Amino acid sequence: MIERSALAALNHLLEQQPWAAELLRPFAGQAVEFRCPPFPDLRLRITGNGLLDRTQAETASALVVKLNPGNLPLLLAREEAARKNVEIEGSADLAGAVDYLFRHLSWDFEEDLSRVFGDIVAHRLASGGKALAAWQRDATLRLAESLAEYWTEEQPLLARPTDVESFCRNVDTLRDDVARLEKRIERLSDPRRDR
Repeated sequence: MIERSALAALNHLLEQQPWAAELLRPFAGQAVEFRCPPFPDLRLRITGNGLLDRTQAETASALVVKLNPGNLPLLLAREEAARKNVEIEGSADLAGAVDYLFRHLSWDFEEDLSRVFGDIVAHRLASGGKALAAWQRDATLRLAESLAEYWTEEQPLLARPTDVESFCRNVDTLRDDVARLEKRIERLSDPRRDR
């Protein structure tokens, strides 16, 4: 059921953006396998028209993409740091195409809403949804900044970056001073010096 839903969603995205299907067309017949334990492996074959279809279990995958389930929300949010934790094995050309699709393929939900509600209502719903998402991002950022300020200024739980830099400079200065003092003591206690 997960495979069928994922396949339908991916094909819907590819059909919405014709350039995406065109990008996959040269890889027709090749299989891509997505592994994300504990979920079942998702094995898809690229068709001649650049869409995706189920593949046979015995078909060798040209590309294997290994995902960590903890990174899935970050990957869906298109966090760059999460992409670095994805393991890829197989065809470099196909991997580049899949990565490009992941970074640039997006769902045009306003188009889908317009089929159900009409263009005007769909536009207003989409605008409202975008405004709500922007407000949530802004509120989260402001909350994080307020907590950071509270924990550094009011209730010191975190160190301010300037304090950390100053501490590191002082430690470096102390280390250099101790090294110079050790050398000086070494020279003064050298028995050959008395001769």
